[in-house]
Amino acid sequence: MAIPERLQKDFDALPREPGVYFFKFGDEILYIGKATSLKDRVRSYFSERLIIERNARVAQAIKVADSIEFTVTPSVIEALILEANLIKKLQPHANTREKDDKSYTYVIITKEEFPRVYTVRGKELQTSLDPDDIRDLFGPFTNGSALRTALQIVRKIFPFRGEKDPIVRKPRIHSPLNEQLGLAPKLEGIPRAQYLKNIRNIKLFFEGKKPQLISLLKKEMKSLSSLLKFEEAEKVKRALWSLEHIKDTALISSDFDQKDTDASFRIEAYDVAHTMGSNMVGVMVVVDQKLPHKADYRKFKIKTVTSKSDDTKALTEILERRFSHNEWRLPRLIVIDGGKGQYNAAQRVLTSLGYEIPLVSVVKGVGHKPKGYIGDNSIITMHEQEILLANSEAHRFALAFHQDKRKLK
Repeated sequence: MAIPERLQKDFDALPREPGVYFFKFGDEILYIGKATSLKDRVRSYFSERLIIERNARVAQAIKVADSIEFTVTPSVIEALILEANLIKKLQPHANTREKDDKSYTYVIITKEEFPRVYTVRGKELQTSLDPDDIRDLFGPFTNGSALRTALQIVRKIFPFRGEKDPIVRKPRIHSPLNEQLGLAPKLEGIPRAQYLKNIRNIKLFFEGKKPQLISLLKKEMKSLSSLLKFEEAEKVKRALWSLEHIKDTALISSDFDQKDTDASFRIEAYDVAHTMGSNMVGVMVVVDQKLPHKADYRKFKIKTVTSKSDDTKALTEILERRFSHNEWRLPRLIVIDGGKGQYNAAQRVLTSLGYEIPLVSVVKGVGHKPKGYIGDNSIITMHEQEILLANSEAHRFALAFHQDKRKLK
């Protein structure tokens, strides 16, 4: 699909650098996104499969946009942070939907003597966390996986306590390797005043105030040097260097990994397991390029069906929860288990969320053996073996999850 003539000049001006892009209609910003390469990411919107890969609101925004603007950032992390801050401030229509607060991811800093820094989903903010326990809140971030990677990079520059890290009062044996990986920051014996400076620095960084942060650290380094505190000044110098030379290769890889390519045909299959309605669970499995992709398998404990067996309602819950995860790649095909009732229920979820993803239901006969299909015959003919593999994997994975859950009772 060619770039529309009305947008060609703006598209030609896009660089292959990280940053944030804006689709606009007149002065109104319709949609904001971040990119590793602005030109390559914006090009991906002009595809026949746009509404499948994105959603109806985004597709409509691209359809009516009459200009594209952009802001280049020094790193992918800063693009991620700028995107979140702008979405929060401007709330473009295509970036929001009814469940945004629940599906997006946030960074919180807690109100503690040694504050913790970690990510939470929007639904946790509403149900599990006391607002009085939160010192600072950043987001919403549209890509939870990229955000967690970014936080690991920041943690190497400014060590902090994660969600489950205890306060360490006394020196103890620690692993230099873990410290380097950001898994166990070196906090043993750190004075509270210095730790709170780290928290201050993290706050400034996530507020998008990197220039102010760099200026602050330079003044701090000079002050320490003038007081002959050369070791402390050297630590600040190293943090400054790391901040000015952020190595976010992992984020760049993550960004490209999420792109759907013609060579990749991702199928997601779903199934439900229970014993006469009790211990009901559901699963999602993934088959990509004709092979199971087990790293992407997911388990769901059914919450909305409590008193009786209702596979249709359970499937609806699973799909709604799955599509609340904006950070997961979208499938090219969805496979479910069941008859017309399950097929219609799944189709209602996709329609309500604005997705036009092809759907196939595998109808079972005696002994739970496949006896037919519901869905587009051309897709079924072309991908029948992968459909059967995905359906079989979903059934196996659901039974195993159900058996494990029963053992815990």
